[in-house]
Amino acid sequence: MNQKKKEVDLYQPIQKHFTKLGYRVNGEVNDCDLTAVKDEDLVIVELKLSLTIDLLIQAAKRQRLTDLVYIAIPKPKRLRSKRWSDVCHLVRRLDLGLITVSLNGNTPKIDFVFHPEPFDRKKSMKYSKKKRLSLIKEIEGRSADYNTGGSNKTKIMTAYKESCIHIACFLEKNGPMSPKALKEMGTGDKTSSILQKNYYRWFERVKRGVYDLSDTGKKEFAQYPELVEYYKGKMNDERKT
Repeated sequence: MNQKKKEVDLYQPIQKHFTKLGYRVNGEVNDCDLTAVKDEDLVIVELKLSLTIDLLIQAAKRQRLTDLVYIAIPKPKRLRSKRWSDVCHLVRRLDLGLITVSLNGNTPKIDFVFHPEPFDRKKSMKYSKKKRLSLIKEIEGRSADYNTGGSNKTKIMTAYKESCIHIACFLEKNGPMSPKALKEMGTGDKTSSILQKNYYRWFERVKRGVYDLSDTGKKEFAQYPELVEYYKGKMNDERKT
């Protein structure tokens, strides 16, 4: 039977590691789980069985005492998950170090995932340049704010869906049309891709290069009256000019 893990199980392997490096190691000093001192360096390690907000707060407070603050947790089973990647980003963002301890087997093993160092925000933003451009593109592709921030398990209006509704409005009014004719009326560069991929199954090809609204499309695009009214109004304004 596996014994329940305890925070004290994390202490010994980390204590041994720093002792081998010539540090003087102590446990539970002024509420710090582990301290290690060598010359002018003071290392503080906070031990927890899981990464929690309380642990991050505790570690952030220790940064008032030294720049060398680590948090130590048992080694997770899924190190390649998005969740773990996000956790590592948050810990780095706080300028903290991260240690994982493998408690399986007779000999616990520690791994320094990364050491505490100043977070390079400009470098991080440079790596995320494509995501930023994608975000701006999505914002610019929306005609207005049709979503409520914080909504959960509700349909989200995207720029892609708006384009589908825009195309559907023209097809409903004019009947079957070609992607070229639709683009000339302002439905955007993705018109051909939207019709061909038919993600929502709103469209059907009636002959080569010509598309119309499917029965599903006629039924579902009408569920967005605000946007339908907006695009129909826009169509009428363009006709007047």
